[in-house]
Amino acid sequence: MTAITLDLHSIIDLTDEQFYQLCQANPDIKLERNAKGELIVMPPTGWGTGKRNSKLNQRLANWADQDATGIAFDSSTGFKLPHGGDV
Repeated sequence: MTAITLDLHSIIDLTDEQFYQLCQANPDIKLERNAKGELIVMPPTGWGTGKRNSKLNQRLANWADQDATGIAFDSSTGFKLPHGGDV
């Protein structure tokens, strides 16, 4: 599946709070926002990708616990990136 990019600049420039509220109001849709402020609707992964991602996350979390120098998050954790995007 392919991600869908929405450019809403002609209608609204979402604030961080509005983007957060939009994500909260639509929990079944994975939304990202790039540095240009465009919304990206991410499709769900297939079972094969989900299985690989689960194994990777398990290994990363185990390593972070054992190493104790960092922390690990799952793929649904939201972050504000330095260049201005939100994932």
